Amino acid sequence: MYITLESDYAVRIVSELCVDGGRLDAGTISERCCVTLRFSLKILRKLVASGIVNSYKGSRGGYMIAMDPKDINLRMVVEAIEGTYFFSRCLSDEHACGRGMEETCCFRKAFGEITEVIRHELESRNFAELTSCLREARGLDKKNEQGQLQA
Repeated sequence: MYITLESDYAVRIVSELCVDGGRLDAGTISERCCVTLRFSLKILRKLVASGIVNSYKGSRGGYMIAMDPKDINLRMVVEAIEGTYFFSRCLSDEHACGRGMEETCCFRKAFGEITEVIRHELESRNFAELTSCLREARGLDKKNEQGQLQA
């Protein structure tokens, strides 16, 4: 079982915006993340709608992370793309149990517990921590010439 490719790409895009820290155009994001421009734009629309990313129009337009990376977690990004995470669709109100066993089904109970564990793990991974190795690899966490720690 995998997260969808769209969610995987969304994680890449958010990571790139967090590491860069500035405003990037969609073409640059697409190139850096190895995601087609069309798919990047589709993902960026969802990330903007969720409030994770800001978009700017015009010749100096582009996209920029809207929140502090420490306040963005994997669950937020995945759910911005996929909707609310459920281990099994039987837990969703949209897919009521056709067997009428919502309250007594042992599988529904187990799937609910698994859902909560996965949600907790996704919430515990923030982008400040997740991107620290990328920032380090790019030399962004080192002191600049004035001795100040770069963000």
